[in-house]
Amino acid sequence: MIDKELAKRLLSTMIKIRLFEEKAVELFAAHELPGWLHSYIGEEAVATGVCLALNPHDYISSTHRGHGHCIAKGVSLKAMMAELYGKSTGYCHGRGGSMYIADFSKGMLGANGIVGGGIPVATGAALGSKMKGLGKVTACFFGDGASNQGAFHEALNLASVWNLPVVYVCENNLFAETTPQADHQKVKDIAQRAIAYGMVGDIADGMNVLSVYEKTKQAIHHARSGEGPTLLECKTYRFRGHWEGDPQPYRTKEEVEEWKKKDPIVAFQKYVLENGLITQLEIEKMMEDTNTEIDEAVEYGRQSPLADSQEAVCNLFV
Repeated sequence: MIDKELAKRLLSTMIKIRLFEEKAVELFAAHELPGWLHSYIGEEAVATGVCLALNPHDYISSTHRGHGHCIAKGVSLKAMMAELYGKSTGYCHGRGGSMYIADFSKGMLGANGIVGGGIPVATGAALGSKMKGLGKVTACFFGDGASNQGAFHEALNLASVWNLPVVYVCENNLFAETTPQADHQKVKDIAQRAIAYGMVGDIADGMNVLSVYEKTKQAIHHARSGEGPTLLECKTYRFRGHWEGDPQPYRTKEEVEEWKKKDPIVAFQKYVLENGLITQLEIEKMMEDTNTEIDEAVEYGRQSPLADSQEAVCNLFV
């Protein structure tokens, strides 16, 4: 049984991710947000379970679907929302948008739109931590499709050979963009691929935040003890399309509705209420406070100035 403080942190983080994403989807549909949007709704247990198992000084690398990872690692909702609006007060001063949010002060090494792009970044961060004796662990998020990339296999091989303190977290939501997992790889469990590199491979129920949290704690202890990396597969599901506007011809509405019955937030709310860890009033207050924080972030994004066109060529390497 977990304690009340951890229960509150887990639930409040998942709620914050869900409500932020629902607001972002609403704003995108209203044509307030430019660019692309990839919603994390349905996968909240993975980012929450992993990031809350880490220490504040540990690192993470993210993906194109990175809002949940950012929020779970504690980045500013105001700076995130401003970036979504393309404003100068955003994390990338409005130049990156939804897929390129980073906050090094929080150990968030960046989301990016390159499939598997965060895997070499995370591996390099883990190598740096080991060489400098920093004692930091890196959690690397990526999807099932990214596990077919050459960078994935090269990184796992090196991380295993060098016993790097990294946890490779595969968020297996069953689709590589629009391609079902069975159509792009022979293995049923991506965690099996750890065998080829002599590292630990494990599987967590990605719709159960406690399963993710406990499995991640084990992997972090393994890494921090100098025993090397872990490939942790979290079996999860996204409730919305690959991108906002995706017509989703590759799956049925019935399939989506069946997965929604496993909603990680609903399931965890039931758990904490039944075990007397949190009261219904506390949950309602949590929702109210989170909505207020998100509303303030939206207003901050709306009122912030647009990025100066001259900044488009700043901080570039040529």
